[in-house]
Amino acid sequence: MNSDTVKGTWKQFKGRLKETWGDLTDDELDKFEGQREQLVGALQKKYGQSKDEIESRLSGYEREANYDYRPAQPR
Repeated sequence: MNSDTVKGTWKQFKGRLKETWGDLTDDELDKFEGQREQLVGALQKKYGQSKDEIESRLSGYEREANYDYRPAQPR
């Protein structure tokens, strides 16, 4: 997957997160790009939802966006 594709899927994934957790900022989300566990923890803390609920939603959004949480490898 090239870097443009990764950036595009991240933007799509980020959009879905903002639809669900409306007051997340782009800066907050960009801080967690490639760091799923930290994102889950931040969402738990901010919204008081269970880890399982957040994980389930994230997994669905990842499938929709075909997003892979591993950072792109440099060429």
